[in-house]
Amino acid sequence: MSWLSRVRNALPFGDKRETPDNLWVKCPRCQEMLFTREYEANLSVCPRCDHHGRIGADVRLEQLMDPGYTLLPDPVVAEDPLKFRDSKRYSDRIKAARAKSTHDDAFTAAVGTIEGERAVLGVQDFTFMGGSMGMAVGNAFCAAAQRALDEQCGFIVVTAAGGARMQEGILSLMQMPRATVMTRRLKEAGLPYIVVLADPTTGGVTASYAMLGDVHIAEPGALIGFAGQRVIQETIREQLPEGFQRAEYLHKHGMVDMVTHRKELRPTLAKLLDYLSPAKAA
Repeated sequence: MSWLSRVRNALPFGDKRETPDNLWVKCPRCQEMLFTREYEANLSVCPRCDHHGRIGADVRLEQLMDPGYTLLPDPVVAEDPLKFRDSKRYSDRIKAARAKSTHDDAFTAAVGTIEGERAVLGVQDFTFMGGSMGMAVGNAFCAAAQRALDEQCGFIVVTAAGGARMQEGILSLMQMPRATVMTRRLKEAGLPYIVVLADPTTGGVTASYAMLGDVHIAEPGALIGFAGQRVIQETIREQLPEGFQRAEYLHKHGMVDMVTHRKELRPTLAKLLDYLSPAKAA
C-alpha cells in the first residue's frame, strides 16, 4: 500500500457520495453535455442548438394540458394474437416495454383543457416499442376520438411512431382504416382534428391519421415520412435533397401547415381550438 493510500484511509473522510446517473444528458445534435434539470426545464429542447428531444406521453400531457386533466382508460385487447416470435417472443417484448413505462401501450389519451379550451389529447410514445401501431394503439385512438365526439370538442394527436407493429401482422394494418373512419366522423361533426408531428412520424401512422388533420403542425427538425430515405433513394436511384423528410422541408413543400417551437406549441393549439371550435363560431 502506498503512502498516499495510507494517508487517505487514515483521514476522516466521509463515505463516497454517489453521483446520479441522470445528472447529465448529451444533445444528439450538437453533442453538448447539458444538466438534465436545465434541459427538462427548457422542455427537453437543447438551449445551445435548439434540438427538440423526444419526450414521453406523461411529459407531453403535462406540457400541453392545463392541470386537472383526466386520463382515459387504456383499452383491453387480445395480447399476442398471432403468437409471434422472432429473436424473442412478442409477449416478452410487451412485458419489457411495460416495465419501463407507466402505461400499457404506446398511445395515451386525456380529456381536459388547453389554456381553457376543451379538448381530447392523444399522445403516441416512441419509447414504447418505437410508438408502433397495434390493436391497442388503434383502439385507444378510436376511443379518444369517440370521447371528443361525445364531448363535442377538438381532438389533438401528437404522433411519434415507426409505423405499424409487425408482430401483429394484418391486425395492425387494420388500425389504419379504423382510425381514418374516426377522423371522418370528426369532420362530419364539424369538430377540429389537429395533428402535431413529432420526431419521428413514419410508416403506417403517416399513411393514415397523421396526415388527415385539419391542421398539421410539426416540431422543428422532426423526421416525417412513409418509407425510409435509403429505400427511396435506392428505388428512384437519385440523390435526395438536403433536409429531405424533415419538418422544414415538408413545410416548404406544403405537406405541413406550420413548424412550431415546443415553447409556442401550447398557445398555438389553444388558438387553433378557439378558431375552429363550432361553439366559438356560433
